Amino acid sequence: MAIEVVDDPARSRFEVLVDGEVAGFADYRLLPQKIVFTHTEVRPEHEGQGLAGRLVGHALDLSRDTGLRVVPLCPYVAKYIERHPEYKDLLAPEGS
Repeated sequence: MAIEVVDDPARSRFEVLVDGEVAGFADYRLLPQKIVFTHTEVRPEHEGQGLAGRLVGHALDLSRDTGLRVVPLCPYVAKYIERHPEYKDLLAPEGS
């Protein structure tokens, strides 16, 4: 099983692909200095395989690499950051 995470800027989302097929995605809104994660979803047949974690981890790593601050409106992304404190420095200050 080949797993890949890609950014699809035309659809404003990161996608996790399993054997070339979209198995899940994380929607975002890109702002000048921030990326706002709004929704994360994994298809039912792919749940329980750790794909959402790989997807969000990759998206957060890319956000760090590009210097974007993160606004986790998506509950999954917020919980992921809470469980992985190494990403807390990416959080945009409240009210900014």
